[in-house]
Amino acid sequence: MSYIAFHDVTKEYRTGGESVLAANKVTFEIEKGELCVVLGPSGAGKTTILNLLGGMDKATSGSIMVGEKEITKLSGRELTEYRRLDVGFVFQFYNLMPNLTALENVELARQVCPNALDPVEVLKQVGLGERMNNFPAQLSGGEQQRVSIARALCKNPALLLCDEPTGALDSKTGLQVLSLLKEVSEKYQSTVAIITHNGAIAPLAKRVIRVKNGSIESVQINDHPVDVDDIAW
Repeated sequence: MSYIAFHDVTKEYRTGGESVLAANKVTFEIEKGELCVVLGPSGAGKTTILNLLGGMDKATSGSIMVGEKEITKLSGRELTEYRRLDVGFVFQFYNLMPNLTALENVELARQVCPNALDPVEVLKQVGLGERMNNFPAQLSGGEQQRVSIARALCKNPALLLCDEPTGALDSKTGLQVLSLLKEVSEKYQSTVAIITHNGAIAPLAKRVIRVKNGSIESVQINDHPVDVDDIAW
C-alpha cells in the first residue's frame, strides 16, 4: 500500500446557502520518500488538498490514509497530535517570530515534538550555521525561508508539506530552496509535497499531480527527475 492514499475525497464548503466543491472525488497516491509536486492554477483546489492532508481541515466524504493512519477518522485531539508529530509545514510567507533569532525560531519545534532533531545541526544543514543568532529582519527572504524549512525539519516529520515555498522568492533563491527540499527528500527519506502553480518545478518531482477545478486532471510518474540546475525557471 502507498504511504499516502486519497480515495474519493470530497470537501464541500457552504456559504450563504450555496455549496462550493473545493475538492471533488479526489483520488491519488504518493509513495514514501517521494518528492511530489501538486500543480494547478489559483483556485484549482491545491491548498484544499494540502489542508486535508495536513490535518488542518476535515473531508466531507472519502478517505485519506497516511501510513497506517486513516486521518479522515481521527478525532480533533488525534488530528492535533498528527499535525504536531507527523507533519512539517512550509508556507509561502515564512511565519517566523520576529522577536526570536533564527535558532530560537527553530527551537520552537523542540517544545512540541519529543523526537525533535538538534536545532543547531539542522540550521547548519540548511546553510545557516553562521546566521543562527540573527533575527528574521536581518535575513534575506531566502534565508528566512530556509529558517522556516529548518523549523519544519527539526520536528523530524515523516511528511513535509510546502505551500508555494518559492512564491515570494526570486528565481535564483527559489532554485536554492528547491534544491534544499530535494536534498531533504533524499537524505531524510521524508515524503515532500510541494503545492505550486509554477509548472517549471514539475520536472524536479518523481510524481506530478495536476489539479483543475477541484479534481485530479492527471498523475504523472517521472522516472528521471531533473536536477535543480536543469530547471528552466
